Amino acid sequence: MSRAIVIAGVASGTGKTTVATGLMAALRRRGTSVAPFKVGPDYIDPGYHALATGRPGRNLDPVLVGEHRVPALFAHGAAGAELAVVEGVMGLFDGRIGAAAGGYAGQPVDEVADGSTAHVARLLGAPVLLVVDTRGQSRSLAALLHGFATYRPGTRLAGVVLNQVGSPRHEEVLRAACAEVGLPVLGALPRRDELAVPSRHLGLVTAAEHGGAATAAVDAMAELVARHVDLDAVLAAAGGHPDTPAWEPAAEVGEPVGARPVVAIAGGSAFSFGYAEHPELLAAAGAHVVVFDPLRDERLPEGTAGLVLPGGFPEEHGAALAANASLRAEVAALAAAGAPVHAECGGLLYLGTELDGQPMCGVLPGVGRMTTQLRLGYRDAVAISPSALFDAGQRVTGHEFHRTEVTPRAGDPTGGAAPAWQWAQRDATGPEGYVRGQLHASYLHVHPAGQPGAVARFVAACARFAATPNDVPDDVPNDVPNDVPDDAPVGVPR
Repeated sequence: MSRAIVIAGVASGTGKTTVATGLMAALRRRGTSVAPFKVGPDYIDPGYHALATGRPGRNLDPVLVGEHRVPALFAHGAAGAELAVVEGVMGLFDGRIGAAAGGYAGQPVDEVADGSTAHVARLLGAPVLLVVDTRGQSRSLAALLHGFATYRPGTRLAGVVLNQVGSPRHEEVLRAACAEVGLPVLGALPRRDELAVPSRHLGLVTAAEHGGAATAAVDAMAELVARHVDLDAVLAAAGGHPDTPAWEPAAEVGEPVGARPVVAIAGGSAFSFGYAEHPELLAAAGAHVVVFDPLRDERLPEGTAGLVLPGGFPEEHGAALAANASLRAEVAALAAAGAPVHAECGGLLYLGTELDGQPMCGVLPGVGRMTTQLRLGYRDAVAISPSALFDAGQRVTGHEFHRTEVTPRAGDPTGGAAPAWQWAQRDATGPEGYVRGQLHASYLHVHPAGQPGAVARFVAACARFAATPNDVPDDVPNDVPNDVPDDAPVGVPR
């Protein structure tokens, strides 16, 4: 059973990623096998975690996958590792807004997943190492730490890492403040600027795009943490997690199809927003999974019978995607032939006619463009139309994360397709997404581990297409059961 330590912050921007990623890499350099995790629906930090550890970065999000799956997914991702390092999200107690103010749909507060770092730490039974940006802090740090230590009795603080310390005297005062509330200091990082990783409209530049600079940044984080954090004390502070059987993809999707249809997943710098469990579930359902890069590969994988276009940053690579005209034509032909296509966010943009003036695949009539408005948060949605993934009326919880828009707006009847979703949020407006035959495209990111029935349904549709590629009906048979309960909680975005 792997031990675990959760790296949390008192707020966003305190240095969690630097400490967590540096700790992962520094321990790996010493010969400790480390399993990396990130709390919440983050696609960027896990890429840096993977560079630091040599293992897939994985997410733990009780809102998207359900509380009951979090310990099992942890056990799956931590298998064979000596230590698991879990990077938190925002501040320690920050989660889904509304979960602490009465719940959702009449549910009691303690039955609603807020998805905070403290929530995940409790589910894992793991101690928390709190990172504090100490600029402007002195003895009042004791009051801050006292509040964090006592706010939720079920949260166990193992110690503190002081970040952005100004001088030896500053560190001395801060350590005395920590001692007042009985919290050990496991590290003190000096102020510095050289570790800044380039960021843009949705956060840090992804590790896949940052290339050698990303590796250099991880190396710098490792050196900083190795110099200024007591690694032995961190290892000693790590705790065990509940002895839960590991998550098994095969048990989630049921009997695999026998045809082994080829399912192509877009990857590379433009389409990096995916979860590690997705290809595992696809393979368990019977698919032969092949990853391709729309920036480099001029053809789809041989025998492609289904296509997955995840999110990412196609808006940053519009010219290069447009220049790959042969691949765009193959994607359009595959969709026109009736193959199952699952596109999320960036994938939706790629299927449109153009993106910021650059031609895309032309599968859907939408025109994509950058805006100044950030759309971010959990979304509860109801499937309006039956598709290769979901039954009409099925309720899911997903995540929205983009600064782009598509016009005609996704779900608009003039868009030439049926709408995919109706948001359940009280501030929502109109339907969203496209369903056309076997194609499902929308801005909603759904965690596949939380919707394994949708993955099995998709692979079964791919197998049918592979068997009869020229005789695919417009309506999708609902012969693959989906296991999402009808009483899934409905909430509000954060």
